[in-house]
Amino acid sequence: MKLLTQPGDGIEPLIKAIGKAKKSVEILIFRFDHREMETALANAAKRGVNVQALIASTNKGGEKGLRKLEMRLLAAGVGVARTASDLTRYHGKMLIIDRSELSVLGFNFTHLDIDRSRSFGVITSNRRLVQEAAKLFEADAKRQPYNPGLDTFVVSPVNARKQLEVFVKGAKKELLIWDPEISDPSITRLLEDRAKAGVEVKAIGRVAKRATKIEARKIQTRLHTRTIVRDGKDAFIGSQSLRHIELDARREVGIIFRDRKVVSALQKTFNDDWDSVKRSTELDVKEGAESHGKVAKRVAKAVADDLPPMTPKVKGMVKQITGKNGGPALNAEEVQETIKTAVKEAVREFVRDAVEEAS
Repeated sequence: MKLLTQPGDGIEPLIKAIGKAKKSVEILIFRFDHREMETALANAAKRGVNVQALIASTNKGGEKGLRKLEMRLLAAGVGVARTASDLTRYHGKMLIIDRSELSVLGFNFTHLDIDRSRSFGVITSNRRLVQEAAKLFEADAKRQPYNPGLDTFVVSPVNARKQLEVFVKGAKKELLIWDPEISDPSITRLLEDRAKAGVEVKAIGRVAKRATKIEARKIQTRLHTRTIVRDGKDAFIGSQSLRHIELDARREVGIIFRDRKVVSALQKTFNDDWDSVKRSTELDVKEGAESHGKVAKRVAKAVADDLPPMTPKVKGMVKQITGKNGGPALNAEEVQETIKTAVKEAVREFVRDAVEEAS
């Protein structure tokens, strides 16, 4: 089993896997803008490999891009199918090579997810996982019901809630969680119960306010992974957050596994991410750094220039966050880039999901 860590490993291992494919490539796509990956798929089709792409019917913001991608892939000889519209969203990300190797990913095939976001993927040749993934791919491509046959292959909405609840309940000492949003009431109660039972529960990401026993932190890097490490022995990597809509109303894919080296690497990365939040608040004032007030003005102006309709709100938020009268020194460029990325990407994602959940 191989772990892919983003940012870091990039997409090269997946491109190499496609380049070595002899019989078939099956890929599930939600978002896609990586031309090297597209070229690899086209080249595989040209050399006679049966390449099949199952593409989300919509992704609420990039649908035109998906349709253009379909046309390019079809022109290159790739078989293309669209997902059904029976679920709120088809959000899974996976790649199957020759029905012998499976990649389950938390990240999309985009530069934003791969180059500028904390995310993970795992590549496995476990025969049962590969077979189960192929069964799901065929069912969704043909728009037929999928009946789960393997507890460690976690698919929303069919078995994800059950399997992730069991996974959380099984924690004895520690749960380390990366998740953009933990808000499902049932899962939150389970996490609270584990914490009350003495399990150390740490989360990087946003946690529901009612979850008072869960220690949570936010890292500066954009978070686009749903990963859980349990007791330093087992792990879950997938596309579903611990919230209602992703457990019960969308197609999400993940796996639960035990691999000493991979779990150890995840545990180390979590601890590094966790500690980086503390370190960032303890940095000494650097030469040339600016006060909160100056940074506030520069950031407000830069972000407001990009988003004119939000100018008053942006200025107000930046002043509220950084303060008006000095404070610890900050790097204006870093804060500016962070806020731009957050506003442009995170707001789009969060608002879309909130509307879907409310409806």
